[in-house]
This record gives sequence, structure tokens and C-alpha cells, in this order.
Amino acid sequence: MKRKEILRKYEARPDNLLYILHDIQDASPYNYVTEEDMEEIADFLDLPYSKVYGTATFYSMISQKPRGKHVIRLCDSPPCHLMGSESILDLLRDELGIDVGQTTPDMLFTLEITSCLGVCGVAPAMMIDEEVYGNLNPKKLRKIIKDYREGII
Repeated sequence: MKRKEILRKYEARPDNLLYILHDIQDASPYNYVTEEDMEEIADFLDLPYSKVYGTATFYSMISQKPRGKHVIRLCDSPPCHLMGSESILDLLRDELGIDVGQTTPDMLFTLEITSCLGVCGVAPAMMIDEEVYGNLNPKKLRKIIKDYREGII
């Protein structure tokens, strides 16, 4: 979906800013919002560019740089950390061949850390795109990554 089509879905009200940013990012093949996107959103909502940019850079779920098709967010809250998120991170680094903040060369995955996913009962946990995976262990993690690589998920 193109930027103009997304904007047409909304009333030109400032309270729609975050929804618009999310929709434009989701429509981007590389999961990010460009400077051009933010300029057009500012014009559409009759807001200063600085307001749109400030909002986009404040929220960690909005990216201003290209990311992979699938964004992996590993939770590193205290419960997840105590339940082994550090070893899950090491395994993700090995499986993907990248570090936190990087994207695989095939543009399939970007690895990020988040402070909390709100699913402490299934720690350690991660989110891939909008799907949450909990009670992670090496076997389960490898299967999840394999299924994404093969397009099963």
C-alpha cells in the first residue's frame, strides 16, 4: 500500500500520527519510515516536521533505518534475563550471524532488544513482527528461525 493510500484512511488529526507511522512502516518492504514519509505525514496532519520526527524517534517500535522483513525483538526484562534471555541472545547471534541492531545480509531478519514484552509468565520471550514466542529454549528457537527462513511462518 502506498503512502497516499494509507493517509487517505485517516482523518487529518494529530491524534492519528502514531497510527499513520505504524501503517506506513508496516507497508514498507524494509520496515522503516523515511524522511520523505515523515515530511508527507507532517503536511497531511498540518504539523511541524519536528513533531513527526520527534514522535517517530521517541518510540523504539518505529525505525528510521531499513530493517529486515522480520524484526526480532528479544525481551531483556529482569524476569526474562533471570530465565535465560542472555543465552537466547547468544544463540540468536549464532543462528542469524548478526549482532543486536544489525540486519542479515539477505534482509530477512533484524535483531533488536526490548526492555519488556509484558509476558513475564512465559520468560524468556521474544517477538517476531507481531507474534510473541515464550518459554524459549535452544531447540524451540532454532525451529522458529528455521520456519521463518523456509516461509512456513
